[in-house]
Amino acid sequence: MQDKHMLMIPGPTPVPESVLLAMAKHPIGHRSGDFSQIIGEITENLKWLHQTQNDVLMLTASGTGAMEAGIINFLSAGDRVLVGNNGKFGERWGKIARAFGLEVEEITAEWGKALDPEAFKAKLEADTEKTIKAVIITHSETSTGVLNDLQTINTHVKAHGEALIMVDAVTSLGAVSVPVDEWGLDMVASGSQKGYMIPPGLGFVAVSPKAWKAYETATLPKFYLDLGTYKKATDKNSSPFTPPINLMFGLKVALEMMKAEGLEAMFTRHQRLTQATRAAARGLGLGLFAPDDAASHAVTAVMPSTVEAEAIRSTMRKQFDIALAGGQDHLKGKIFRIGHLGFVSERDVLTAIAALEATLERLGDQGAKSGAGMAAAAQVLGN
Repeated sequence: MQDKHMLMIPGPTPVPESVLLAMAKHPIGHRSGDFSQIIGEITENLKWLHQTQNDVLMLTASGTGAMEAGIINFLSAGDRVLVGNNGKFGERWGKIARAFGLEVEEITAEWGKALDPEAFKAKLEADTEKTIKAVIITHSETSTGVLNDLQTINTHVKAHGEALIMVDAVTSLGAVSVPVDEWGLDMVASGSQKGYMIPPGLGFVAVSPKAWKAYETATLPKFYLDLGTYKKATDKNSSPFTPPINLMFGLKVALEMMKAEGLEAMFTRHQRLTQATRAAARGLGLGLFAPDDAASHAVTAVMPSTVEAEAIRSTMRKQFDIALAGGQDHLKGKIFRIGHLGFVSERDVLTAIAALEATLERLGDQGAKSGAGMAAAAQVLGN
């Protein structure tokens, strides 16, 4: 049936009708007083979402662009950095850092496992000469459904005293609390197509005073992604370059929706959806790739044993018009990922689980008991 496509992937995520309608409005001048007022409102609500009084800057870029901006604005070629790598996106930040001539040391964990905070502690404590300039962490590793222990790792960074803590919060912001000021996070990057509930195209960078101090001596070349330029413009409720006006119309409405729900309610919703999805997978005899104590609140990675993951995804798409995400790199064909991030409700999760049950039955999975997934999810959601 036309127009019944259902996104259950970790990005892009579903977009509310009110946001779509806002984006459908005729554009206005990006140097007009009316648009300046919109920028001001958005900026204040971005600070609310990030739980910060510091700068939160908007870029016309993806989450990767926001992270690149963080690296080139606060670091210099030859700087020593620690990069946490336990999945596709941790791996990517190492590649970005190397591309700009940084001295990269990776702290790794097996895909599907959380990064060990003690490994960071050991490296940071051994750095008596304070040569480590930054620690770069992917908070929610989208490729594996793992939530890394950012808070504990950050305590070790703070004990070091000199290093910046730089965070990829692309699939954690809006799904789990990221209290920027309370934790003293220096650079937090995110993207619009995840918890923000709008289409791709906007990147966000939260910047601490400590990071701005590093900006003064950072020497990597930058122009379009020069965050100093963005700060000057944002302080005047403006933008240094032409912004995606209609996306920002949508962002204004999306942030208003988030404020109406409230931070705690939003985080609780994502936690319940995660628990329901994981319970359903277990009820259907499907393996979970990430452990319970390190489960992302944005996406659940599922590891079937008797039916091919790609067959499940294909049937879900063709039979029910529901999109699930696949595995990446060596996990391709071994896992599938169910997104429950942003504009996703209990009804959406139950719909996806019911379709998954029917899919497993269609594919002849003898281990999946009919109704077991729905019953397990309903029990979580009923509490």
